[in-house]
Amino acid sequence: MPWFVKIEAGIVDKATFDQYVPAHKEFVRTLIAKGHRAKSGYWGCRGGGMMLFEAASMDEAQAIVAQDPLVVNGCVNYKLYEWRVVVE
Repeated sequence: MPWFVKIEAGIVDKATFDQYVPAHKEFVRTLIAKGHRAKSGYWGCRGGGMMLFEAASMDEAQAIVAQDPLVVNGCVNYKLYEWRVVVE
């Protein structure tokens, strides 16, 4: 399956953002359980982060990201890219 990357920037205050982090973590765990090999984290300088996951297509990747609690609750702006791995 192709890899996809959601690069995101927070657009709400930290207190608002933090209330949705537990739901986001559970969302990522659910993706892992479904075989999407998801990983999620934030930049060391704060203010944004990334989620890496596998999906069958860009359409499926877009549908997955649309369900992310950070997206659903308007906490982030993001861009979604297909990542083409050259070396493993």
